[in-house]
Amino acid sequence: MTTRSLGEWLAYLEQLHPSAIDMGLERSREVAQRLGLGKPAPLVITVTGTNGKGSTCAFLASLLRSQGRKVGVYSSPHLLRYNERVVIDGREVDDAELCQAFAAVEAARGETSLTYFEMGTLAAFWLFERAALDAVVLEVGLGGRLDAVNLVDADLALITSIGLDHADWLGDTRESVAFEKAGIMRAGKPALCGDLDPPQPLLEQVALLDAPFFLRGRDYDLSIQGQQWSWYGLDAHGQVLQLEQLPLLDLPMENAALALQAYALLQLPWDRQQIVQALLATRVTGRLDRRALDWRGKSLTLLLDVGHNPHAADYLAQRLEARPPAGKRWAVFGLLADKDLPGVVAPLLSQVAGWAVAPLATPRSRPAGELAAHLQSYGAAVTQHADLRAALEAQCEQAAAGDEILLFGSFFCVAEALDWLARPA
Repeated sequence: MTTRSLGEWLAYLEQLHPSAIDMGLERSREVAQRLGLGKPAPLVITVTGTNGKGSTCAFLASLLRSQGRKVGVYSSPHLLRYNERVVIDGREVDDAELCQAFAAVEAARGETSLTYFEMGTLAAFWLFERAALDAVVLEVGLGGRLDAVNLVDADLALITSIGLDHADWLGDTRESVAFEKAGIMRAGKPALCGDLDPPQPLLEQVALLDAPFFLRGRDYDLSIQGQQWSWYGLDAHGQVLQLEQLPLLDLPMENAALALQAYALLQLPWDRQQIVQALLATRVTGRLDRRALDWRGKSLTLLLDVGHNPHAADYLAQRLEARPPAGKRWAVFGLLADKDLPGVVAPLLSQVAGWAVAPLATPRSRPAGELAAHLQSYGAAVTQHADLRAALEAQCEQAAAGDEILLFGSFFCVAEALDWLARPA
C-alpha cells in the first residue's frame, strides 16, 4: 500500500514518461482495460475547442445539477490545487481519494509508460466509476482525437470554437485543428458546434458518422440586446425552444448558449427560472473573473483572465469594450514562449493605458524584455518587473480609485495572482 502524499504522487507523475505530451490512446486504453474501466456514468458529455471549454463544462454541470443530477467534472489545467481537476457533485476530490486512484492506476500500468495527463485522466475515470454518478462532463486536454479523455465514447460531443493554438501538435491551419477536434464525435450520437464557420474536415466527419449535428447560427443561436440576451435552439424532437430577456452573464454567453443546446437535447425539465438560476450561479475562476480590491485605501477592480491565444484575446477585448472602467485600465501581462505574442496583444492595445510585464514562474516563459520590446514597438507605455507579483503591486500603486487592473496571458499569471490575493492582510 502506498504511503505517498499527493505532492509526492504529482512529482512522481511528472518524471514518469519521457515527454510531457505524447499523443495517442494505445497506452491509456491498455491500462484502462487492466483497470476494468468502463463507462464512467450513464451520460458522458465531452467538450473540446480552442477556447471556452472550461466555462462550457461549468455551465453544463450547473444545469444538470439544478435538476438533482449527480455530476462529475474533469478539467485541466488547475490553478492552485490539482484537486480542482476532479470535481464530484460540486466538490473537489480530496488528497486521499486522488492518492488512492493514482495507486490503482500505478498498480495496473505495469511496464506501460503514461504521461502526467494520462495518469490523471485514468485516475479521474476510476474515481467517477466509484461515485455512482448520473453524468460526467469531460474537458479535452489537447486536441480531441488522440487525447486521453477520448478513451470514453461521448453521448454528446461539444466543440466550442476552432482557432489556432498548440500548432506543434494540432497543425497550423483551422482545417487540421478541426480534424483533431472532430475526433471526439461518435457514430449516430449528437454533435454540437459553437463555431459559426466550422472548417470542412469537421463537416465531413459529421457526415461520415451520420451524427445529428447542431450548429450555432443554424440550429441554435443567441442575441444580445443591451443588458439582456436571448437564446433559441432545438429539442431532441426538432421543436424550437426559446429563452428571451435573460440577464447578462459574466462568463461568455456563447458558451452558455452551447451548453443550453446540449441541455435541450437531454429531455430534462425546461423551467426558465431554474435555468436562469443555474446559469447565473456558474463561476469559473480566472475567466472574466472580476474582483473588488482594496489597495491601501483605494478601491480598485482586478479582472483575471487566463486568455493566452488570439481568439481568447479578441473575445476579452470585446467584453472590455462593452464594460469600460470608471477610470483607467492597466494591464499586468505574462506569456509562454510558444504563444502568439502579436496575436494576443494586438486586440487589447486600445483598451489599456499602460502595461506591466514580467516573466512567468516556469522555464517555458517568454522573457519580460521580449514582451516589453514588442509592446513598445506599438508605442505602448510599459514597465518591466522581476515577477508577476511585483508587476501587479506596481500597477496597484500607480492606479487611482475606480481604475481597473487587467491581469491576463496565462494560467500561470492567474495562479500567481490568486496566491497573491490569498496573502495575509
